[in-house]
Parts: sequence; C-alpha cells; structure tokens
Amino acid sequence: MEKNCSLPIYHKIALDIANKIHLREIQEGSLLRGRSSLAGTYNVSPETIRRAMKVLEDLEVVSSVKGKGILVLSAEKALSFLNKNQNITNISSYKSNLQKLLISKSKLENEIIDNINKIIDYSSRLSNINPLIPFEFEITKECKFIGLTAAETKFWQHTSATIVGIKRNGELILSPGPYIEFRESDILMVVGDTSIHHSVPAFLYDLSDEYENN
Repeated sequence: MEKNCSLPIYHKIALDIANKIHLREIQEGSLLRGRSSLAGTYNVSPETIRRAMKVLEDLEVVSSVKGKGILVLSAEKALSFLNKNQNITNISSYKSNLQKLLISKSKLENEIIDNINKIIDYSSRLSNINPLIPFEFEITKECKFIGLTAAETKFWQHTSATIVGIKRNGELILSPGPYIEFRESDILMVVGDTSIHHSVPAFLYDLSDEYENN
C-alpha cells in the first residue's frame, strides 16, 4: 500500500516561494519581506519562515544579506528545486494549465458545433444529390415503434438505412447507436440509397401496401 507522505510546513512554504520566483511573481534581484511579515502571510511562526529560507539558501535560490533582508538570486535554481519535488501539488501551475485547457475546450466545442451546423445545412440543400448525405424522417405519434430501439425494431434490416443522427428537443445526437429509443417528434437522420425514401416511412408507419399500389 502506498504511504501518505506529508512534508513539513516550512518545506511547503519554501516550495511556494520558489514557485513564485519561477513564475516571476517575485523577481530576481528583489528583496523578500522580513520574516515577521512572511510569518503573518503564511500564518506561521518566524522560526518556520527561518527554516524555509534556510532550505532556499542552501540551494542558492535566495541569500540573506545582513542589514537588508533576503535577496532573490536565481529563478533557474528555484525551478530545479521544484522539479525535484514534482509530487507536490503546485496550485499556481495547475490553475494556469486549467485555464488554458478550458479555453482550448471552448474553442474546440465551438468548432464542432460550427461544423455540425454546416453539415446539416449542406445536407438539407443537397440531400437529393449525394447518397451519403442524410435524409430526414420525423417520428410522429402514428409511429408504431415509439419507445423501442433501433436494435429492437431491426431498423437497418427492414429499411437498409443507417441512422447517423437524431434531432431531439433542439439538440443533435450524432451516431446514436442501436440502443437509443425512438421518441415522438424525433427527426431521424439516415443515409442509404434512394430506396430509403420509401422503405423508412413504410416501415415506421406500415405504408408498404400504399407504396406497392403506387
């Protein structure tokens, strides 16, 4: 079983300060506030701050300058210290990465929606030209398969049509699979050869005799 490792509070403070130096929130050549002030910021004793500074001094990240305070020496060595402690949660870095991921996710979702809308628009204008463009069939209350799935009705076997999407309540469900139920007001988007113009409504509404007579 993996053991829970808890670092001393002074080591965590040293990591936090090193991270701020690495992110340039604290600049090289600047002086850190006094121990008492840092103790108030981190809500710890001045002795805890002294021990945190000692960790950073030993790594040459900072240096104590008599009469002046704690001088920040090296962002590069601060990064080296952080890299040796990769198992420690770096809140600032995670927040930055999360923000970038959320922006990327939003852009990707917008691109997906835009492409779906273009496909639907293209489909509605050219559905009679290309057999790979979906035809649309609405499920009305007269449909005998409401509440059943495509698999249960053997939709493909009876119609030779493949369901590639369903418009439902203003949303588009792409590749719904064989186990999605037919619901009233659904609009099925299906592909197949020109025969599906007759086979789909004939199957859904028992119109086979009517088509045969025509």
